[in-house]
Amino acid sequence: MKVAELQFNQRIYPLDPLKSQKLKAAQTGEQTEKAKAFSEVLKKNLQQTDKVRFSAHALKRIEERQLPLGEQTLDRLNSALSQLRQKGSKNSVVFLDETAFVVSVQNSTVVTALENNNTQNIFTNIDSVAIV
Repeated sequence: MKVAELQFNQRIYPLDPLKSQKLKAAQTGEQTEKAKAFSEVLKKNLQQTDKVRFSAHALKRIEERQLPLGEQTLDRLNSALSQLRQKGSKNSVVFLDETAFVVSVQNSTVVTALENNNTQNIFTNIDSVAIV
């Protein structure tokens, strides 16, 4: 008999239909548990990235320029980041009192910081500004 002559008119059933259903249910439950675990890890990581971080460069500039950076400033900066994220911003300048923070909104990372009265007043690759 040639391969081309084979016809499959009948359905193929597992040997034990109940066993097959139990195995499928167990796999589905296992996948559901894995999905839940992944979802929890993802939520945790997203919550961590919501908090503002500082690049090494930004920390160096803050220290060199003796810029004030207290808990209230961090809260205001986090709030501004949240609002910028909702608006779809990617790179922004956030003005807080006498300090300007250049921020990567997507990474929640302050790239650099400087005083508003600094002689440098040109920002490039910025798509938004927040004055808080």
